[in-house]
Amino acid sequence: MSDEADPDDAVAKTPVSGKSPLAIAAGRLRRDKVAMACLTIVLFFVLIAIFAGQIASLFNVTTQPGNPSQQLDFINDGMPLKGPPHNGFDPEHPFGIAPKTAKDNLASWLYGARTSMLIATSATIVASLLGIVLGLVSGFVGGAVDKVISFITDLFLTLPFLLMALVIAPILNERFALTPDRYQTMQVVSLIGILAAFGWMGIARLVRGEVLSLREREFILSARVIGMPTSRIMIKELLPNLVAPIVVAVSLMLPAFIAAEAGLAFLGVGITQGESWGQTILLASAYFELYPLYLWEPLLGIVVLVLALNLLGDAIRDAVDPKTRR
Repeated sequence: MSDEADPDDAVAKTPVSGKSPLAIAAGRLRRDKVAMACLTIVLFFVLIAIFAGQIASLFNVTTQPGNPSQQLDFINDGMPLKGPPHNGFDPEHPFGIAPKTAKDNLASWLYGARTSMLIATSATIVASLLGIVLGLVSGFVGGAVDKVISFITDLFLTLPFLLMALVIAPILNERFALTPDRYQTMQVVSLIGILAAFGWMGIARLVRGEVLSLREREFILSARVIGMPTSRIMIKELLPNLVAPIVVAVSLMLPAFIAAEAGLAFLGVGITQGESWGQTILLASAYFELYPLYLWEPLLGIVVLVLALNLLGDAIRDAVDPKTRR
């Protein structure tokens, strides 16, 4: 008898563990350095949004207007007496202060990040839920229900988002203009509603297309034969098979909503009460030549966050579908 181990026996004894498609995609994602860097940036902004108040307290800054008579030089275009643009770094106000109001830019930036993340995340959740439900029902039930939902989807796709937002947002906001304690909250709620109302169609079409290809599969037909309720088939059988495309769609929807929120605030129909990156860009655009840092701070925040989310969304799409890997 030979003492040497049989290599076939060693292979046979090696445990084999199965992996789900999502686990395989997660493994690919972890090996993608660009995706991990983008995920780190996104988590950084998420932490800033969550702990904006604590970070502002740490730097001893607030969103309240400062003392313009003591902090601004009204002889030279109302620029700050300390810090940028005409002076060096001011440790009391690391991002400088705003002209006219002497408001701290760091506090505005921190709370602006919170506003953008809150609105974009909430709108993404609402739009995703609406699109998933309508897509599931439309694709699985079919018939007249499918025709009605498809018509509504096509109708919303024909409506120009920017024009409708410019019309609807002021109407919603004017209803609460005489109640200042609720006005700021209603601005956020109405903006979330507008973004969600005109953002669900893409994911609804995606889910409907996937359901149309899945509803004739053997496991769905078997569930129908044994008398499984329609709602249970959609939730227990179809929905788990739609996780990958839904994750991709959501990851690409979030940066679009962040950019849309900032754009609407810049146009004056988004967040006008409270802090917003778009509102800061609107105020800073008048001082671009004299005080460029005032404009670049919120602008770079939007660019970095949206770019990181877009690259992360592309990486998730590539990880989920290896055929699209570059």
